[in-house]
Order: sequence, then C-alpha cells, then structure tokens
Amino acid sequence: MSAADEHKARGNAHFAKHEYAAAIDAFTSAIECDGTNHVFWSNRSAAYSGAEKWNEALRDAEKTIELKPEWGKGYGRKGAALFGMQKFDEARSAYALGLEKEPDNALLKSGLEDVELAMNAKKGSDDGMRQIGDMFRAPDLMAKLATNPATRGYLSQPDFIAMLSEVQKDPSALNKHLADPRMMNVLSVAMGIKVMSGDEAAQEFGEHEADSKPTPASEPKKAPEQAPKKAPEPEPEISESRKRALEAKDAGNAAYKKRDFDAAIAKYDEAIELDPEDISFLNNRAAANLEKGDFDACIGDCDAAIEKGRSIRADYTVIAKAMTRKGNALVKQGKLEEAVDQYQRSLTEHRTADTLKRLNDAEKALKEAKEAAYLDPVKGEEARERGNGFFKDQKFPEAVKEYTEAIARNPKDHKAYSNRAASYTKLTAFNEALKDAEKCIELEPTFVKGYARKGAVQFFVKEYDDAMTTYSEGLKHDPTNEELRDGLRRCQEQISRGASGQLSEEEMKARQERAMANPEIQAILSDPVMRQVLQDMSTDPKAAAEHQKNPMIMAKVQKLINAGIVQVR
Repeated sequence: MSAADEHKARGNAHFAKHEYAAAIDAFTSAIECDGTNHVFWSNRSAAYSGAEKWNEALRDAEKTIELKPEWGKGYGRKGAALFGMQKFDEARSAYALGLEKEPDNALLKSGLEDVELAMNAKKGSDDGMRQIGDMFRAPDLMAKLATNPATRGYLSQPDFIAMLSEVQKDPSALNKHLADPRMMNVLSVAMGIKVMSGDEAAQEFGEHEADSKPTPASEPKKAPEQAPKKAPEPEPEISESRKRALEAKDAGNAAYKKRDFDAAIAKYDEAIELDPEDISFLNNRAAANLEKGDFDACIGDCDAAIEKGRSIRADYTVIAKAMTRKGNALVKQGKLEEAVDQYQRSLTEHRTADTLKRLNDAEKALKEAKEAAYLDPVKGEEARERGNGFFKDQKFPEAVKEYTEAIARNPKDHKAYSNRAASYTKLTAFNEALKDAEKCIELEPTFVKGYARKGAVQFFVKEYDDAMTTYSEGLKHDPTNEELRDGLRRCQEQISRGASGQLSEEEMKARQERAMANPEIQAILSDPVMRQVLQDMSTDPKAAAEHQKNPMIMAKVQKLINAGIVQVR
C-alpha cells in the first residue's frame, strides 16, 4: 500500500469515530503525497463538513469537481457545504448537477430532498409578509380608500402617502406603523373586515378577570434534541472495469464537447461494452447521434435505454431523460404527434421545466401545422354566407358556429369577426363580442362596421365614455356614417343624464361601481394633483377657473364626469 493510501485509510478510521480534526490531518497528508487524487479531496471535504467548517469544505469540494468533473459525488460534497452555509439555492443547483452526472446516486437524491425541505420551511415563514405586500400593492386599493368615507381624507395627507408607500415597498415596515389608527383603517378596507387595535379590542370585549391576573412564570419548554446529522462517508473503491467505463465516458464527453460525434460515439460504445448496466452511456450515445443528425439511431438508443432501465429498475429521472431525447429526435423528423406523446410520457416519469417547454413548443407547432392545413379562404367565405343566413333567421348560436368555421378557414377575414361580434351581442355574450370587434378593427382599421360593433357592446354594458371614444374613432374614417353618429348621440345623452343627476340612486351607484373598476379612473383619483383640483372646484371658484385653462386637467375631469364620479349641478 502506498503512503497516500495509508494516510487515507487512517483518515477513514478517524472519520468513522467522528474524530474530524484527526481525519482532516490524515487526508491532508494523503493530498500532500498525491494532489491529483480526487477521492482524497472529497474525503477531506467530508471531514470539514463533519467539523462544520463549511468554507473549507466548499473549497475542497470545488477542487474535487475540478479534478473529476463527471464524478457526481464531488457535487454532493459541494451541496453539503453550501447547505451548511444555508445557501439553499446554490446547494440545490449543486445536487442537481451531480444527479445529471450520476442519476442513481442515493446520497445526491437525499441531499437534494433535504435542501428542498429546508427551502419549503423557509418559504412558509415568508408567505405571511408576501401576502401583506400583495394586499397593499393591489391595483384596486387606492380606489377602495378613495371611496370609503373613513379613509378618503387620508389620500390628501402627505405623511400617510409616505407611510403607505413604505409598506408597499417593504411589507415588514407595517409593524412600526400599526400604532397609527389610520393604518388600522387601511387594513380594514383592504381586508374587507373590521381590524381593531388592542385598545379597541379591550373596549369592545372587556378584559376577563382571570386573564388580567399575572400568571406565575413557567419554565420554558426545552426544544426536542435533534439527532446529529449523519456525516458523509468516505468513498468506496470501484472495480477496474467500472473505472475504465467511466474513463471511456469522460473521453466521449470530451469529444462531444468538441463536436467530434463519431469519436464520442466510439467511446460511448466502449463504455457500454465495459458496463452494460449503466444506461447513462446509452443516453449519451443517443445525444451524440441526435447532434450528428442520425435520428433513427438516436431513437434506437433511447428505446434501448428505456427498455434496459425498466428491466433493472433504473432511476425514473434517467428513463425520463431518454424519453425526452426521443421526443427531440421525433421533432427533428417532423413527427410532431409522436413527439408530443413522448414528452407526455417523460413528464409522467419526471416533471422538468425543460421537458414541459418542449412539450408546449411541440403542441404549438402541431396546432399551427393543423391550422395551416385547414386554411381555405373559399370555404371560409361559404361558411360566412351560411352564418349570414342564420343571423337573418335570428338563429344566433348557429350563426356563431358558421362564423367560427369561417375564421378557422381564413383567420384574416375581418368581416367574419365583425359578424360574429354582432351574433355574440345578440346572445349578450359581451366579452366575446368585444374581443371579436377589436380583432376586426386590428385586421382592418378602416372598416367602420368594426367600430360600430365595439361601440354597441360598450354602450350595452354602460361604458358610455369608452363607447364615445370608439364611435369617434370610427367617424374619423367615415364622418357621415349614420350608425356611428347615432351611437355617439346616444352616449352623450346618457352621460348628460348622469352628470345632471337625472339617474336614480341605484343607477348612479351601479355606474360609479363600474367606473371604480377602471384602472384609468383609479389612477386619476389617486393623483394628489387631481384630488386638489376636485376640492378647488367645490370650494374655490377662482382656483377652479385657473384649472379650466389646463386642457389635460379638464380631460381628466371630463373623464370623471362621464363615468358618473363627478356630477354637475
């Protein structure tokens, strides 16, 4: 036995007894004898981890990877060190890289599971603050505050706006502002429930006598002792044939990186002959055949890897990788339906972001191919004419079906979208009608019927200001169009009724609620300048007259009048 091996054996003996300092010394002596042996560095990294010297453990793990980049255990050492440093994202990446090299490595799998458990535990503690942040950053919060009598006045207070902005940027800042009664009212509005301070709770419910008495101090419960984490074990020796197979695989990988695929395939052949039980060699040869353009050979290797993996009960991640690679080859051959099937099979074995993306891409390409094969403008026009017949007979569901067929045959037929929008409007399916009208305008901006369809939908849902804008846009293309002019007139009448207080209380409330859901209205009401303008218009005629000279301000005021938020008496 060489001197280096003697030091290694001595280090292993100390390690087994948890004598980490002595183990580190022994492995250091082994490294001094042979600094190129990756196992010595790996074992010393394990000893440093046992001693909780994480920086040193990480340094030795990275040296191990440098000496033997295809050896998965080195990544396990790195993951363990990063885990000890609580760098969970980096630890997870290290374990994942190791599993790419050795998918069957149980220590790597266990380490990855430990990291994910730790990350989930940490995520749970962050969820509360994240939810608070989402609540304060909700797009409708300012609108809620502006319409609530208890909080409306806060929006004109600079210190409140600064406090709210601070909590929106950093939810943890909420704790230092909870003593401010304004913040308690904001929480009540945001959550839709009554949130009481400690004093309010005492006044509301009173203090129970038993609760108000001091309780004797009790000894704190001792946390349950955790069993010490099992230290990583030194590496076992492997057989000579296995070593030669791994060396052949490393040589194949090096050739693959140089894009010398024939040489890579020859080395993978050698590795398979030396160790036919390791299906990662088949997977690697499949990758080389894929890059070489021999798709049938790639598919054959993948099928062999899957069959072999099933027979030896190989790790599901390796089988999934073979299925994904087969899907890649099928995509190259243009066999999209078969590729989709392979990707779906792979995801049932092991779900990865890469395979999911490939599945989505293949499904999209397959859909586009089917749509392209279905295109036929002549048949599309025939379907549109059939739809027109159903529309005249007031058979609107049948009309929608025919117009949908027309669009499938010719997606650029703006008239089919316009006609389907009209059918949807008759069926009171206003969301679908609006989408079709907007698509019609997108395809043919000068086709005024599209503006008429869109304006009609907006009028029916009482969005009169938006409908006016739509009708006005259409009139730019055809100033004499009676349908557009009539729509514009009807919108002006409805807006005038609301502005002059001619609507019932229920109608006005409904209009204001719809307006407050509009992001543009929310932005106007949350603007400190506009809040001051509105206040001046009700209290300061001189300032109001100055504001009326500003066209941008008056456009926003008119927007509020049209929406029913501001009334003119």
